[in-house]
Amino acid sequence: MINSLVRPVDLSDHQQLSNLIFFETHIHRHLDWRSPLEWLGAPFYWALEEGRHITAALACPTEVDGIAWVRLFVYAGHRSADHAWNSLWSTAKETIAHAGGATVAAIAMQSWFQQALATTGFENRQQIVMLEWHDQPWVSSGVNGIRIRKMTEADLSQVVETDNAAFDPLWHNSIETLQLAFSQALFATVAENSSGIFGYQMTTGHGQRAHLARLAVHPKVQGRGVGRALLSDLFTKVTQHGIVRLSVNTQSDNATSLSLYRKMGFQRTGEEYPVYTFDVAANG
Repeated sequence: MINSLVRPVDLSDHQQLSNLIFFETHIHRHLDWRSPLEWLGAPFYWALEEGRHITAALACPTEVDGIAWVRLFVYAGHRSADHAWNSLWSTAKETIAHAGGATVAAIAMQSWFQQALATTGFENRQQIVMLEWHDQPWVSSGVNGIRIRKMTEADLSQVVETDNAAFDPLWHNSIETLQLAFSQALFATVAENSSGIFGYQMTTGHGQRAHLARLAVHPKVQGRGVGRALLSDLFTKVTQHGIVRLSVNTQSDNATSLSLYRKMGFQRTGEEYPVYTFDVAANG
């Protein structure tokens, strides 16, 4: 009988993890600006090893204090999801508790992963809903005293302040993540006045499709048309580039975002994915 061992992943595991990630079909990958292999070396990253072979892996590194998203869970097909998940999660939970605790979260897109989470105490906190805008006429929208302009890297310190003010802590981005998002964006714009930046959007795209990856408006100016102005400017840009479909996702309980997107012509696609969370209390 081959003994199994759960241990931290290190940089020397790159090739084995690469093979597991790219050749196994049982995989959960977070919607992330980094690939799972780019998180190697970060804390809260474990491998299930049998003999000298890695047969499963779990990564839930913290990007902002107190929040750990499950960025990778993968297991070899000859094992069950429950066996792999339970082996890795029990170690993860204990390690996170000793490190001071955190809220562990996952957007579960596969039913087998949803089941694994639910049976180990994760709660379905909300849904991620998908919406799409098709190339169509729209009413151009601007706001007196507000300028929409192209984002620069020098803007990111103000952008992260707006981002963190606009969202619940579960959805906060670090400045490092926003730097990656900016570097990969097809369109990135900010809304500002004489006091500084208080809104922004970043959109990725390829061919005739684009995805609005992030839109945030500071709470102090919400309801004044800033979101509409950012979207109106974005519609102009995507149309000029021959893009005919623009997708976005948001939380099912974010009534402000859902209302804005509906008013601007987005329609729900019917796709929804549950967000599960587990609060790991600090141990000692």
